[in-house]
Amino acid sequence: MAQTAVIHARIDPATKAATERVLEAIGLTPTEAIRLLYRQIAMRGEFPVELRTPNAETARVLSMADSGEDVETFDSTEELYASW
Repeated sequence: MAQTAVIHARIDPATKAATERVLEAIGLTPTEAIRLLYRQIAMRGEFPVELRTPNAETARVLSMADSGEDVETFDSTEELYASW
């Protein structure tokens, strides 16, 4: 059997629960997700995702969308295209 190492991490319960819901929806366990992240870092020699802070305008729009403010919905793609 291959040797293994253990990683311990502390995370707030709300973030853990939200993340595990997403992982479950895509069919990954938390352990598999961590292994995948570590393998990608090892293979690439860098963090596999670009992390950036949104500028003020993007942050404002994301906040509005999160609260359902000024969000358009459409019943069909034709209706969406017509709005452009």
